[in-house]
Amino acid sequence: MTERKRKIVNDPVYGFITIDHPLIFNLISHPYYQRLRRIHQMALAHLVYPGAMHTRFHHSMGAYHLMSCALQELKGKGIAITEEEEVAARMAILLHDVGHGPYSHALEHGIIEGVSHEAIGRWLMEDLNRQMNGALSLTLEIFNDRYHKKFLHQLVSSQLDVDRMDYLNRDSFYTGVSEGVIGYDRIIKMLTVHNGELMVEEKGIYSIEKFIVARRLMYWQVYLHKTVLSAENMLVKILVRAKELALKGVELFASPPLQYFLYHTITASNFEQEPACLQQFCLLDDYDIMGAIKVWAQHEDKVLSLLCNWLINRNLLKCILSNETFEDNAIAVLQHQVQRKWGLEGNELNYLVFSGTASLRAYNIKDEQINILFKDGTVKDISSIDNALVSHTLAIPVKKFYICHPKM
Repeated sequence: MTERKRKIVNDPVYGFITIDHPLIFNLISHPYYQRLRRIHQMALAHLVYPGAMHTRFHHSMGAYHLMSCALQELKGKGIAITEEEEVAARMAILLHDVGHGPYSHALEHGIIEGVSHEAIGRWLMEDLNRQMNGALSLTLEIFNDRYHKKFLHQLVSSQLDVDRMDYLNRDSFYTGVSEGVIGYDRIIKMLTVHNGELMVEEKGIYSIEKFIVARRLMYWQVYLHKTVLSAENMLVKILVRAKELALKGVELFASPPLQYFLYHTITASNFEQEPACLQQFCLLDDYDIMGAIKVWAQHEDKVLSLLCNWLINRNLLKCILSNETFEDNAIAVLQHQVQRKWGLEGNELNYLVFSGTASLRAYNIKDEQINILFKDGTVKDISSIDNALVSHTLAIPVKKFYICHPKM
């Protein structure tokens, strides 16, 4: 009998993470997964929080660790989970972010039309399943919520999944923003399954409230921080401008995979019908984008070179946040100032002066609810519990409006 391969990874957040199954080891070793080492978890947030340099690889390994802990806890409470289901669920969480492009969401909004990272992730998982001779079939069933044990999917994707638990904990660790710290270990200890659904024992209510509060604070303090919004919008504008120029036949420096996406109109049908499209996507990461931006800073197109220079040197657009909509002429006034200073006109002005909205609902009562199981067997959504913090404030969506413009 051959000895099972066992590896440990030293993680700064959780300590040692164990990889103890050959299928999981093969999956982590695959180039599709290793690519996540070259994609920042928090895109350009490091321009505000310098420590936020961790990657999608770090995050998915952390989520894998929490999934392993959660499954062990549930098995310890007598929930029937076979070894095959356990391995499949662990592989599902490892792959939950595999469809992310460079700088996370920038590609979706910049040079690919109407294709989400979730859709690309599913296509990549199906391709991996073919390469691994069907070894991911159950993983796909769990990931796509087609498996009869619904709680396995809920651990991967819900309002209380191990993905959120890890990114809140990890992002707070790397940014130094302590508001994001959650009691993930206590939450996992409080997990249970009732009628096939993932629930939390009654004594875990306050830990869940803290979890939801932490998410709200992290979004407004970190993910939707006005300077982060500015930087990430600038990155999207750079890619949109580059794509516009490329489709007009303007020559742009780009690595082969970036060139493929710049000089072709890419939609969902390309990914579904052209194997080359998915392969090119897998060759694309943060290095391709930043390498191109450094060269484009010298491009003769004024809009492209200005934005690239500003982003590289952290001379970011000023971002004004407001709880109210801006006056109709606010954009026009700023665009006129930009026009006079840099000699831009028409559509070019929309790249340097633009508005948008940032919104968050910390807890969505219409979405996959977080259910609390009481000792008498009754089940209540956390927002309907008497005196629960969630029902009063956290279920109400918050929307903020912003305008970005150059410093003048």
